[in-house]
Amino acid sequence: MSQTLFIDGQWVGAKSGDTRDIINPFNQEVIATVSEGSRNDAQLAIKAARKTFDQGDWANMPGLERGNIVFKIAELIRRDLDELAKLESLDTGKTLEESKADMDDIANVFQYYAGLADKDGGEIIASPIPNSKSELVREPVGVCGQITPWNYPLLQASWKIAPALAAGNTIVLKPSEITPLTTIKVFKLMEEAGVPAGVANLVLGPGATVGDELAVNDQVDLISFTGGIETGKKIMQGASGNVKKIALELGGKNPNIVFQDADLDVAVDQAMNAVFFHAGQVCSAGSRLLVEESIHDEFLEELVKRTKKIKLGNGFDEGTQSGPLISAEHREKVEKYVSIGLDEGATLETGGKRPEAEELQKGFFYLPTIFSGCTSDMRIVQEEVFGPVLTVESFRSEEEVIELANDTIYGLAGAVWSSDIGKAERVARQLRLGTVWINDFHPYFAQAPWGGYKQSGLGRELGRTGLEEYTELKHLYRNTKPEAVHWFK
Repeated sequence: MSQTLFIDGQWVGAKSGDTRDIINPFNQEVIATVSEGSRNDAQLAIKAARKTFDQGDWANMPGLERGNIVFKIAELIRRDLDELAKLESLDTGKTLEESKADMDDIANVFQYYAGLADKDGGEIIASPIPNSKSELVREPVGVCGQITPWNYPLLQASWKIAPALAAGNTIVLKPSEITPLTTIKVFKLMEEAGVPAGVANLVLGPGATVGDELAVNDQVDLISFTGGIETGKKIMQGASGNVKKIALELGGKNPNIVFQDADLDVAVDQAMNAVFFHAGQVCSAGSRLLVEESIHDEFLEELVKRTKKIKLGNGFDEGTQSGPLISAEHREKVEKYVSIGLDEGATLETGGKRPEAEELQKGFFYLPTIFSGCTSDMRIVQEEVFGPVLTVESFRSEEEVIELANDTIYGLAGAVWSSDIGKAERVARQLRLGTVWINDFHPYFAQAPWGGYKQSGLGRELGRTGLEEYTELKHLYRNTKPEAVHWFK
C-alpha cells in the first residue's frame, strides 16, 4: 500500500487503502501511485496538529530555533533541486527550465521566512493611563489548513508552509490530487530538517472531502486556499462554521495595457510571455491585452506572427517553449471557451485547436490562441480561461483603458507599457489590482506581498504581510501600581 500521507510524524497510507495514479500530461504515462486520503484521514491529521500546537513545544520555541529549521529546509531544497525540478516537470508538463527556476524561488521563500522568524519583538505603545505599560505582541494562529493548486504545486505550497512554520503554527496541507509529488518530497525534507512530529501534516485526496474537512473542522484556526473562485466561495461558507481566519487567492483576468509610445518589440515579446508562459496556466497570466488604437493593427500582426512560431513539446526536450495543459478535462474547458469566443463574434487570429504533430498526440496540448475584435462584454474577456488564450481589445485614451481594465470581478495583477513613466504611473495607481507592473510582466519575489482586490481573494501572501497572516495580534496591558477602585462599597 502506498504510504504517502504524513500524519503525526509518520508516513502512512489512507485508512481506506485507496490510491491514485499520477500521470504525465505529456504522454499520459503513470509516473507514480499515491495514497488517496479521505475525510477520516484529514480528521486524524487535524487532531495531530491540534495536539501538537496545544501541548508541544513548537509554538513556544524561540524564533531563532524555528528559523534555523526553516532555513535548513531551504538548504535541502537547493541540495535536491534537480530531483525536485524533474518531479515538477513530470507532474505538470512544464519545461525543466521553468521547474528549476521555481525551485530556486521556493528555496528563497523558505530562506526569507527563516530570517523573519525571530524579528518581531513586539511593539511598545505609549499608554495614556498613568502607571501602566502597554505592548503589542504577535502569536501564532494555531492549526492552519492549507490547500494548494496544480499549476505551481510546490511554489504555492512554499508560500503557505514557510510563513506558517516560521510563525510557530502547525499545519495540515492538501496539495492538488493530480500534482502531489514535489510536495511529498518536501515533506520528507522537512522531516530531515528536524520539523517535530505533528507540526507539519500532509493529506492527499480530493477537495470535496479532504479540502472540505479542513474548511469546516472547528479544530482548524485558519484556512488558506489558492485555486478557483467557485471553490473559494465554498471554502468561505465552510469556514464560517467556527469563523476561522481565511486567506484566499482566487485567480484573475489580468489586463496588459500597451500605449502607442511603448517599445513595440519588447511589448510584443512580453505580451506573449504574459499569456503563453506555462501554457497560460498562471493565475496572473496577462490574458487580456489592451492596445492603443493607433498601433493596434501593427501590434496584432507582429504578435500573431511570433505566436505561430511557439514550439510545443516535451518539457525535458531542449527547445521546447511550452508544454501541455494539465489534463484532458482542463483542455476540454479551454476548448469550450474558444467555442464561446467564436459564438460571441471574436475573430480567431491563430490557434483555436489541438496541434496536429504526431509526437504531441498523446499529450494534452492546445495551440496558443489569439482572439481579436474583443469587447468587454464577452465571456472570454470576463472569465478566467486558464489556458493559452489571449483576447485583444483596443482603446483611445487613458480614461477609457482604465475603465476597461477595471471592468471585471477580478483584481489580481496587470501591467502598463509606456515610455511616459508619468502616464504609466497615473494609470497604474487607478487600476484596482493587487500588483501592477510597469514595463514588465510576471516578476514576483518573496519580499513583496502577493494577492488581489475584489473577487481575486482575501489577504496577502509573501512579504512581511504573508507572515502576519499566520499570526494573531495581542495587546498586553500591565498596571505597574495597582490600587483598589472602590466602585462597589
